[in-house]
Amino acid sequence: MNAYRSLLAPLLFRFDPESVHHSAYYLLEQTGKLALTRHLLQRSFRVAPDTRLRQRIMGMDFAHPVGLAAGFDKDARVYQALGALGFSHVEIGTLTPKPQPGNDRPRLFRLKEDRALINRMGFNNEGVDRAAGRIAPGVRPLLGGNIGKNKATPNEQAAHDYCYALRALRGKVDYFTINISSPNTPGLRALQDKEPLSQLLEAIQLENHRQSPMPILLKLAPDLTETAMMEAAELVNEYRLDGVIATNTTLDRNGLKTPAPIIESLGAGGLSGAPLRHKSTEAVRLLRNTLGPEKIIVGVGGIFTASDVIEKLAAGADLVQLYTGFIYEGPGVIRNIVTELNHALETGQWIWRSRFSPPSSPRESGPEFAAV
Repeated sequence: MNAYRSLLAPLLFRFDPESVHHSAYYLLEQTGKLALTRHLLQRSFRVAPDTRLRQRIMGMDFAHPVGLAAGFDKDARVYQALGALGFSHVEIGTLTPKPQPGNDRPRLFRLKEDRALINRMGFNNEGVDRAAGRIAPGVRPLLGGNIGKNKATPNEQAAHDYCYALRALRGKVDYFTINISSPNTPGLRALQDKEPLSQLLEAIQLENHRQSPMPILLKLAPDLTETAMMEAAELVNEYRLDGVIATNTTLDRNGLKTPAPIIESLGAGGLSGAPLRHKSTEAVRLLRNTLGPEKIIVGVGGIFTASDVIEKLAAGADLVQLYTGFIYEGPGVIRNIVTELNHALETGQWIWRSRFSPPSSPRESGPEFAAV
């Protein structure tokens, strides 16, 4: 029995979602500060992945495919604790050059019948420089830096913001994600159009190659037309990005169990969780067919269980990330998923052969910490 889902979640879900998030965030921040408490988290929640889940991607050793999507650790305060919970990698952000408060509250809503969230946070963060200052050297989970533009920055000057964030986080994170697909910053998704996207990627890659280049992924919206998604994939190839993240949240409200009047009363925002699963899986499948075998695809959307992970991998993903599943399933979600993946491999119910070579040494990166 999942004690969090049956006992704790019903209690927490009586309160404002963002207030609960801040409380959980504070608890994880305090827990992550000490090696002893991180070790206790590991003992309570981490399970050793089957070695067949390990792979080397973008020059990094992933202990298993499942990471945490951007949006939870916006300011790089809790990545150590999240690594101790067992995530193979953690994306911080979305981070912008200047601090910004985001949109007015309330801006985060649960759709419990749908196992979904609606958010219109609006890139609330303390600024990329403060986040960069919190990332300490030493043992830590693999980190992605999810970067965006400030709300006040016009699209014509967006490249300045992305390049600034890239410079600030260089050497602090292991890869970058270019977020042009959030629906909560006015006009941001227009950067996915072919011409502005081409100009943006050219500027980012010029900045990236001023020093030894870092891996870069492009995060796309699930609401793009098939043609627009294929055009974006072609630009990923043209500008030699390492791959894509598919997908961000959706504006689609079709097929929800929550009554339409309630949905309408909540207002604008991006939908995440179980209703996004099929749409994001189809985006992964389309992108794999367009990008070919060499580019990295990270599948995001509707992941709660090992079966959801396997579905994304079968569609062509190399890694997956979750966020809403963490909220609904609790801190044991990675332990449960990895346990189920291990069992599926051991019993022959699932055969997965990564396209990428496994780590050359027995050391597992990602959520490993030094013993206390």
